[in-house]
Amino acid sequence: MCEVYNGCINLVPIFNHLNNSLKFELENSIQHRHLAKGEYLYQADDKDNTLYIVHKGQIRIFHVSESGKEQMIRVLKTGDFTGELTIFSENTYHDNFAEATCQTAVCLIKQSDLMSLLAANPKVTLKLLSLVAEKLQDSEKQMVSIATEPVINRIIYYLESLPHESDVQNDIIIDVPMNRQDLASYLGTTPETISRRFKMMEMEGLLQTLPKNRLLIHDMNRLLEKIE
Repeated sequence: MCEVYNGCINLVPIFNHLNNSLKFELENSIQHRHLAKGEYLYQADDKDNTLYIVHKGQIRIFHVSESGKEQMIRVLKTGDFTGELTIFSENTYHDNFAEATCQTAVCLIKQSDLMSLLAANPKVTLKLLSLVAEKLQDSEKQMVSIATEPVINRIIYYLESLPHESDVQNDIIIDVPMNRQDLASYLGTTPETISRRFKMMEMEGLLQTLPKNRLLIHDMNRLLEKIE
């Protein structure tokens, strides 16, 4: 009997339906890559057929327009994956860039290994398609938000969506996975506007800026009342 493997496979929900033997088999086919801060996992126009799983660290996914303007798409943390679209085609090229924002370890699953697994495990296939659809839905919601919502609303909705923890006073502590420039790009505004809005909310006692891109929110309901 194979032992339970606590590597990349157990970090990703799509593989929850696999028994320990299949997890062990898939884990043995995985390659590993370590990225320094600022190093690219892949770049736009790279041909690829690999699923990438973040084991440790963080990766930002962004698009660069023909004019050179960056548009933040999402941030990947431990257990998140990217490259799922490239594995369903023999000739697929990336449209975006994937860059490590700190020391990052990534697990790589090649198309041939993953397709064999999907063919034999329909539940994994359905879960993967569900997560791909969820990503597309999130992207559509983000586009609509940028087009229709005031900046303050976009900021508050984003903060509300982030994972958080509560301290002994029931204040909410949030880790913001982007710097101000990337956050501005993601929310469709400027770093200066983001800074002004955060300063305004801090002066009103709604939140407090902490070191290492953390925020302390004293009352989430009161913050939500600021939505216009």
